[in-house]
This record gives sequence, C-alpha cells and structure tokens, in this order.
Amino acid sequence: MKVKAHRNGSDAEASVLTRDQYEEELRVLQIELVKLQKHFLCCNDKILVVFEGRDAAGKDGTIKRITEHLSPRETRVVALGKPSDRDRGSWYFQRYVQQLPTAGEFTLFNRSWYNRAGVERVMGFCTEAEYEEFMESVSAFEKMLVRSGIRLIKYYLDISKAEQKRRLASRRKDPLKQWKVSPIDEQAVSLWANYSKARNEMLQRTGEVVPWSVVRADDKRVARLNVIKDMLHRLHYSGKNYRLVRPQAEVVFPYDEKHLKTGAIAK
Repeated sequence: MKVKAHRNGSDAEASVLTRDQYEEELRVLQIELVKLQKHFLCCNDKILVVFEGRDAAGKDGTIKRITEHLSPRETRVVALGKPSDRDRGSWYFQRYVQQLPTAGEFTLFNRSWYNRAGVERVMGFCTEAEYEEFMESVSAFEKMLVRSGIRLIKYYLDISKAEQKRRLASRRKDPLKQWKVSPIDEQAVSLWANYSKARNEMLQRTGEVVPWSVVRADDKRVARLNVIKDMLHRLHYSGKNYRLVRPQAEVVFPYDEKHLKTGAIAK
C-alpha cells in the first residue's frame, strides 16, 4: 500500500485501498487494540491520545474506529464543548485536568487544550496575552502529565484545502451529519491561511516535551489505519504483532519544519 509523497492542494489523493481491503486490515488492527487494552488494564497504565486538526480532517472517524471494540468502561472519548462562565474564570487547563485518565484507563481527546492555539487564536476567542501565556506554559503542563505516569501521544490530522472544502460541502448535504455543521466550520475555508499560520506556530512551539505526529489525512481510510498502526507501534503490550503495526512514514511522521517546504504538510 503506497501513498503519493507529493501533495497538491487541488487534488485529493485517491484511495489505494478497496473497501474490503480496508475492512480486513482494520479488523486485524482492532484485534491488536484489544490486546493493548488487556495489557494496560493489567498494568494500570494511563494512556492519553490527543487529536487535533483542521475542521473535517477526520478526527471523529478515526477515534470511532479506535474505540469501536474496546471496553466502554475503561475507554473514554473527551470532546468538550464551549467553556462555561466558570471555565473562563478558572485556570485554563482546569477543565481538561478533570478528564485525564486514571490507572487502567484509555482516554482520547477529540480536540484538547490546543483549542487555544487554534480555533480560539484564529477566531479571536482569547486575548493575545492569554494566547502567549498558554504557549509559554503548555510544555510545563505536559511535562507534569508525563512525570505523573501518563503516556501522552499527540496527532495533528492534516488535509488539503480542496479536500476540506469537499468534505464540508458533503457534510452540509448529509442529513445524518447536521450535528457537525457549525458557524465556525463555515469560516474554515475562508480563514485557511490564518489556520495554517496558527497550526505552524503551534507545531513549532509546543513539541518540546511531547513531539507532534502529523497525519496526512486526505485519504480517510489510509489515515485511520496508519494512526492505529502508529499508536500500537509506540505502546508496549503483550503479544504484539510487529509485522502489522508498521505505519507508513509518508502518512504519519514527526513534525519538522522542512515538511512545510516539501508540501508534506498542506500550505
């Protein structure tokens, strides 16, 4: 299975997987995920995976495939809504701390404290001082999480402008996806350059303690499979099938500024 190394913003990459191939590979990876969960339940591990990315980048679908066959008692998906007045008057990280995993728990954040570096920054929902305070303190916050025993992994799902536009248009037409449509989504394409600038600064300045992994997500199926592979590859568990969990380096890769110049990250 190969994916083009070069990305052109006007062409969404065609899937190289048939649906049957995708479903077959997904099933064996989901079996590996069950092995992982059995292992960290025995060891009382605390696993936290953060998903960030553009609107319509595929965070919901990726998380759904990860959690589909895991125990709902020990698996939590956190997708916090608009902060309340009390939240706005509290320490910025406070409402996220309440959602952190306990021993034997697997927690996935569908957007996270990085809202401040993305949506809040672009849409003007925070002040410049609040933004800078966040950027200066987030590494210390994540260092505390890691030192407390939390295994933290951060993914940024990246898509081209043309693909985002196509997905948002499709979302508006689908009666089953109306809950995904929001006023912020409507501005995602027009504010593309602003979001790119905010993304670049976030990836550059907040990877010191826990580096970012970028996921090329124009092809949803390939992206989902490779996120699962990458996560399984990083985490220790008994009975791992190493042959199955090798992610494609051109789909999931550590952030590096050079990727902005090569086109591996959408401009």
